[in-house]
Order: sequence, then C-alpha cells, then structure tokens
Amino acid sequence: MVDVADKLAYFQAITGVEDPDLCTEILQAHGWDLELAISSFTSANQTSASTANSDSDPRESLNRTESASGSGLVAAPSSGLAWKLVTLPISVISGSIGLISGAVGLGLWAAGGVLSYSLGMMGLGSGRGGESSARLVSVSAAASEAMDFVAAFEREYGTRRPNFVGEGFVDALQRSRNAFKLLFVYLHSPDHPDSPVFCEQTLCSEAVASFVNENFVAWGGSIRASEGFKMSNSFKASRFPFCAVVMPATNQRIALLQQVEGPKSPEEMLMVLQRVLEESAPVLVAARLDAEERRNNMRLREEQDAAYRAALEADQARERQRREEQERLEREAAEAEQKRKEEEEARERAAREAAEKEAARARMRQEKALSLGDEPEKGPNVTQVLVRFPTGERKERRFHSSVTIQSLYDYVDSLGCLEVEDYSLVSNFPRVAYGSEKRSLSLKEAGLHPQASLFVELN
Repeated sequence: MVDVADKLAYFQAITGVEDPDLCTEILQAHGWDLELAISSFTSANQTSASTANSDSDPRESLNRTESASGSGLVAAPSSGLAWKLVTLPISVISGSIGLISGAVGLGLWAAGGVLSYSLGMMGLGSGRGGESSARLVSVSAAASEAMDFVAAFEREYGTRRPNFVGEGFVDALQRSRNAFKLLFVYLHSPDHPDSPVFCEQTLCSEAVASFVNENFVAWGGSIRASEGFKMSNSFKASRFPFCAVVMPATNQRIALLQQVEGPKSPEEMLMVLQRVLEESAPVLVAARLDAEERRNNMRLREEQDAAYRAALEADQARERQRREEQERLEREAAEAEQKRKEEEEARERAAREAAEKEAARARMRQEKALSLGDEPEKGPNVTQVLVRFPTGERKERRFHSSVTIQSLYDYVDSLGCLEVEDYSLVSNFPRVAYGSEKRSLSLKEAGLHPQASLFVELN
C-alpha cells in the first residue's frame, strides 16, 4: 500500500500544487484516495481538452519523437490543455547494484480522473517550443491495452508463459514494489522476424516462464499499442525482441537494472535474470526490512495512540457512568413518587366507581322489586315459578299468569344474586330459552302456567 508520504508526493507531482498543507487537505477530503483526489482536482480545473489522434501511426510518432530527442525533455501539452504533464527523471542507482546500466527518463502522464494508486500512464517524448508530439493515455486505456496484449499473447503462444499482469506499466511497477520484487518488462514487436521464435522457444520455455513467475512481476506490451510504443521510446529500444528488468527507486524514479536486446536462448536469458536477481537481492531485502520497520513503528504509534484513547475513554466512561447513575436514581425516585400518586388516585377512583356502581345496582333492584308489586295469593290465574341459580341457590315466587316473562327477569334482577347482567332464563323439559324475543309473552302464552321450573344460564 502506498504510504501517506508517497501519495502526497505523487499528488504534488501530478497536479503541480506545491503547498503540502493544501495537498494534504485535498487528499484527506477524498479519504486519501489518490485516484479520486486527482480526478476531482483535474476535473475542476479543466477548461479544454485536446489529444492527438489515437489512430495515428506509431511510426509517425516515433519519427516525430526522434526528431526532437536531443532535448531530453518530455513534451508538454498545448497551452489550452488543462491536463498536467509531469516529468519524473530517472537517476542511476550506483553502489549497491552492479548491474545498473543506465537511467531511464520517464514522463508521468496524468489525464483527469483516470489514475490508479499513484501515477497514471508513463511515456517519454520530446518537443520544441512547448509543442506536443505524444498523446495522453488514460490509465483505463493502458490497462485495456495490457489485457489485450495478454489475451493476444496467450492465443498466439499458449498458456505456458510469463504471467503478464493485465494493468498499466505504472500499476505493474507499483505491484512489484509492494511485492518487493523486480519488474520484468517485455516489449513485443509483432512485425519483427525474431519475435515468434523468441516467444515460443525462450519466453514460453518452462524454465524461463517458471523462473520469471516465481521471482518477478511481469509486464508486457506491444509497440503497436500506445503504452508499449511509449515505453520503447523511454527505454530507447533499438533491437527486438526487447526485455528489461527495472525496479522502483526513491522519489518516483526507476532504476534500469538490465536490458536484453535481440534474440536470446533460454539458457542465456536465465543466466542474465539469475545474475540480476542475485545482485539486486540486498536491495530488495533492505527494502523489505525498511518497510517492515516502518510498519512496526506505525503499529507501535497506533498502539500507543490506542492506549491513550482507551485510557481517556475509560475516564470519560466512568464520569459518564457516575452522571448516568445519579440521573437514574433521581429519575427512579421521581417515577416512584409519580407511580405512588397514580396508584393512590386509581384506588380512590376504583372505590368511588365501585360505590357508585353498587348504589346504581341497589336502586335498580329496588325499582324492579317495586315494579313487581305484591306477591299474589294462590289461585287459578296464579303461576308458581321456581328459579335456580348457577350457585345452586333456589328462589320461588308466585306471579299472575298474565304478566310477561320480562317480570321474571325483573324478579331475578331484584334478588341481587347475580354479578352479571347478561343471562337467560331456560326451562329443561323441553329445553326452551326465553331470550329477548320472548320477553313480551305472558306466562300463560309461553306455556309456563300454572307452574314452571327455570334455571339461570349465563351467556
């Protein structure tokens, strides 16, 4: 993962903004997403865009490039172009690696909003008077070209091959840096007569392919494609097939460790790659150890910060708990007092309602008892009625045979033996329920004369 310092340096190099505080604020606002930050910055500042014809012949571009190669500068875009062209010179690393043969001057091409991780598309051109001789290529286009190359190479030469990554050169370089490996570069010239034999017998040989896949990150490109053509200019490739071994250095520089031009046998290629790997091993080990030390230091700082935050949060939590406990006790006391008042009011209200209800029932019983009048003496027009209650209690009374069944209900209600008001008077043999539809019948009409035995059935 690219660390904060690298992202800040890349952002400054790409956008041309020199103020580190401003760059830091922009990156923080975009969650340290370098691609998103550069996309937003370049999109906001873009006033016009012009690129060279994407279908132009690479040979014409090569001729235009060679005509101005003496300047050693990357061509700048026209004055109306809002995109940035940043030149990142590649210096020679000496001392620790004896195989470094030269320095590659690579230009960083950044088109608004199309960068991955760090850079974008790297290319080298030349120009005079600020005229551009190379077109800008987006990262997505570079990745597409790389995937097309891998697919075409596999169709042509099979699956036993170096595992070329399907991404742009800069992303492949970053991948090798993250993996602490060297980057193996192959530039493919489809028209060169030596290319098929070299690919079939050398690159795709089991020994070379296995060695490259185990020890390197591999990237390949066709010089017919835009990025492959630019990289051939960057490396000043004069003969094909062309291979190179590079590694990322400090300050966005790349070290060219070895280049192999022209056809080579598998044995010769393996000898070169083994020698490069052996002599670069101390640098890779030192880089890995340095990265581990940075990670350990960062982890230590994070642990210290976490411990401080934990202690601070613990103190704050204790204070918050104390306040919450005090508030809880006060709240519970207030709730208990409120509940006591409510219960007391509810008891008083229930007692009052019960008394009112009992008084109403007593008045109702008295009124119904008065409506019945006095109990008549026995006679031919007098009906004897026996009422049995669910409790087993029995009540008996005489009624005039002309009174309605409603009078029997009034009699039961006046006794106060029932706590409910919804009930029916029912005879057993035959079973007849004297409900509301029969209450207007007289005892005689209902067949209850001269005597009847009824029981109370709760509904």
